[in-house]
Amino acid sequence: MKVKIINRSAYPSPAYATGMSAGMDLKANIQEPVTLNPLCRDMIPTGLFIALPEGYEAQVRPRSGLAAKHGITVLNTPGTIDADYRGEIKVILVNLSDTPFVINPGERIAQMVIARHEHVEWEEVGILDETDRGEGGFGSTGRQ
Repeated sequence: MKVKIINRSAYPSPAYATGMSAGMDLKANIQEPVTLNPLCRDMIPTGLFIALPEGYEAQVRPRSGLAAKHGITVLNTPGTIDADYRGEIKVILVNLSDTPFVINPGERIAQMVIARHEHVEWEEVGILDETDRGEGGFGSTGRQ
C-alpha cells in the first residue's frame, strides 16, 4: 500500500527494520535535547505529515526498549492518527521513572503501525447473547 508523506524532518522517512516488522520507528525532530523529568510529559514533533487512505489509521505506540529500560512511554497508547488528519505527527511522551530522561535529536521515540479499521452501525437490542465469560472482566479469566 502506498501512503503519501511529507517529511520535513532532518531524518529519513520511517521504514520497517525487518521484513516482518509491524511498526516503523518515529524519530524526534528537535533542534536541541529535551529533558523529560520524572512524571512529566512533552509533545515531541516528528516533522512528518501523512495522508492515509480511508479505512486506515496510524497507531503510535511506545518503543519497548525505552519503556523497559527508562520508563518512557507514549501517554495516549496507542495514539490514533485518523485518515483525514493532515497535521504534523507529534508523540506525547511521559517519563514514568524516577530519573530525568534526555531525548536527543533524531532519537527513536515511538513506533507507528498502519492498521485497517471498520466503521460500525449500532443495532439497538434488548439483551445480548450469552457467553461462558458473561460479564466477567478485569482479570476474571484467571492467571496462567
